[in-house]
Amino acid sequence: MMKNRNHLFERHKEHHPQVGVGLFLIVLGLALLVATNDLLKLGSVKEYFTWETALVFIGALLLLNLQFTGGLVLISIGTWFFIENRDYALPDIVRSIYWPAVIVLIGLGFIISSFFRRNKKTINFKNN
Repeated sequence: MMKNRNHLFERHKEHHPQVGVGLFLIVLGLALLVATNDLLKLGSVKEYFTWETALVFIGALLLLNLQFTGGLVLISIGTWFFIENRDYALPDIVRSIYWPAVIVLIGLGFIISSFFRRNKKTINFKNN
């Protein structure tokens, strides 16, 4: 009986593969829309697809898959280096609060993730 419950929990914990592919295509389409229309005024499409934007892209996918902590870390690192490698002049206040704010957001990510995990466990055990 207990083995059966664990199997059901593990099965429901994973997303269906089509959901992941769908999320990937949505985020990729949005990124291409921004790049081809030069919405961030970076220039050519090549300027949009760098290792920094890859980190942000993967982080966004993680957020959409409800993996808040990993998503926030990747988005934060990618955004920081993206801005640093451009000629943007960040105000001193932004520079001074960026990483502390990221740490607070990661802490919130851990808390939010625990609520989702707890709710999934409750729902799965009620279904049995």
